[in-house]
Amino acid sequence: MASRRYPPSGVRRHRERGAGKRLEVGDTPQGVLLRPAPAFTPTRPEDVLGLLPHGGEPKTLEEMDAGVLAEARRRIARD
Repeated sequence: MASRRYPPSGVRRHRERGAGKRLEVGDTPQGVLLRPAPAFTPTRPEDVLGLLPHGGEPKTLEEMDAGVLAEARRRIARD
């Protein structure tokens, strides 16, 4: 792999990253590794379960499956 030297602004231009883009910095035996930082922190289902209000009886798995299928069909029909 060819090695190139860029100033920070050159790296942003070369990688098409705008100023202010968040990066993760890692230290490797070969040098510094820069990766785009995730837009959101990792979330587990148990962290968000029950956060949205819901009125009425809970849905069964069959009702949820039917709702997902109906929405998929609606989206396919509009496209």
